[in-house]
Amino acid sequence: MTELMQANDESSALEAMHSAGMTDGLPVVIPTPDRVASMVLASGQDADMQLGVMGPAGGGATIEKVAIAAVMAGCLTEHLPVVIAAVQAVLQDEFDLAQMQSTTHCTAPLIIVNGPGRLSCGPIASGFGALGPGHRANASIGRALRLCMINIGGAKAGESDMALLGHPGKFTYCLAEDEEHSPFAPMHQDLGYDIEETVVTVIGAEAPHSVIYSGDADDPQDAAKLLEVLAIGLANMATNNAVLTGGGAVVVLNPEHAKILADAGLDRAAILQRLFELTEYPTERLSYFAAGFASRIKDETYRCFHSPQDILLLMAGGSGLYSMVMPSWCAGAHQNRYVSQRVELDLYCDIPGLGDA
Repeated sequence: MTELMQANDESSALEAMHSAGMTDGLPVVIPTPDRVASMVLASGQDADMQLGVMGPAGGGATIEKVAIAAVMAGCLTEHLPVVIAAVQAVLQDEFDLAQMQSTTHCTAPLIIVNGPGRLSCGPIASGFGALGPGHRANASIGRALRLCMINIGGAKAGESDMALLGHPGKFTYCLAEDEEHSPFAPMHQDLGYDIEETVVTVIGAEAPHSVIYSGDADDPQDAAKLLEVLAIGLANMATNNAVLTGGGAVVVLNPEHAKILADAGLDRAAILQRLFELTEYPTERLSYFAAGFASRIKDETYRCFHSPQDILLLMAGGSGLYSMVMPSWCAGAHQNRYVSQRVELDLYCDIPGLGDA
């Protein structure tokens, strides 16, 4: 069982947790035994069930410890299945969590949620401001994963978390795909899952980079130009994707940009293929900026990604001029590959009133 801390009241408990380095710097909900027990009960699993070992500290991620993080983050019980799945995702070997936690890069785990659990486990926002404030499920789920990484994985800034500056997504980084309005198949379906399954996909990503494009329906090159500017944002010479190569990345299309591409007859596969092609650069250009990294490349040109499938593509946000791209770290044994995990909704037990405790 987890060791209990003692305090005279919740205010004192909060200060003790801050002093012990157990928070993300913001106030947390105090994980009292009753609150944690209720969250564990909602999981439908035993408190001491091991999900895996979380680096770099090598802490055991039990259901109880994940429940503690969920309580601290302000999660409701209905958020818990997604939190557990996100933890299971980053514990997959392919995610390279221990190395990602220790890198000097600013990477943070971006959680993308697909399937019907977007609604039953939230709702998890996918529209206007989905990555910003005001969405409880998004904020709490992403924050719970970060608190697990701190208190189970042992990530401490400047000690084991060596990000030179970090970015705000290291507090929380979670959104859903807007499947109802997207002209494309849900992302998890194209990743090989059944449309009725709820799936979290996690990738270590930089903060969102805004890509501005004003569509022109009278321009026959409208879709082609949009893809060009997306590729510039995705893997320009300031990104690890262009310098280290081989990692993953994310494109979040707003509805207007998604429509431009869909109206041009492009599906997800065709869009990813073109982005893959557009991120092939002259090796001489890389040599100008990073000769040491370019020396390993023997051809006149090189590609930033191993395959089109290294890029995740989804639709979310409000409609307008701006889409977002998220380059990545591109290092670790698996080069920052994204991972997916099915959310086990059948185990969940509703515990009324816990969110108000």
